[in-house]
Amino acid sequence: MRRVFIGSDHGGIELKAALVEELDAARIGFTDMGVHSGEAADYPDIAQALCARVLEENESLGVLICGTGIGISIAANKVPGIRAALCSEEYSASMSRRHNDANVLCLGGRVTGPELAKSILRAFLASSFEGGRHQRRVDKLEPHC
Repeated sequence: MRRVFIGSDHGGIELKAALVEELDAARIGFTDMGVHSGEAADYPDIAQALCARVLEENESLGVLICGTGIGISIAANKVPGIRAALCSEEYSASMSRRHNDANVLCLGGRVTGPELAKSILRAFLASSFEGGRHQRRVDKLEPHC
């Protein structure tokens, strides 16, 4: 199983703790990239650090959490090579991997309950990119400067 990098700002710390427990129980290798306290943290910093690790380690995936998931997903998608998907249910999480080759799952700690988030995470991790006709579209997402 590939390595999962997981991180959050202060708005996602509680949900991150629940997902860390889920990863640990499933014996999935992960790295908790913080934060580890409720003190205010800037989600762009968390997103950039985690995305760099996802890109460094082949076949790894990331999970990012902020209050709504919106800000951290915007920040993650600014990193070339990252395809971050903000998901609120299992079907989108699976399809983000299958059709979009998403490599980072984003969640909202204040809008997604822990049991649903665990189910979304499982769907994301259980799916893989189908390639084929979807590869052409994914290729168009990368800057060609």
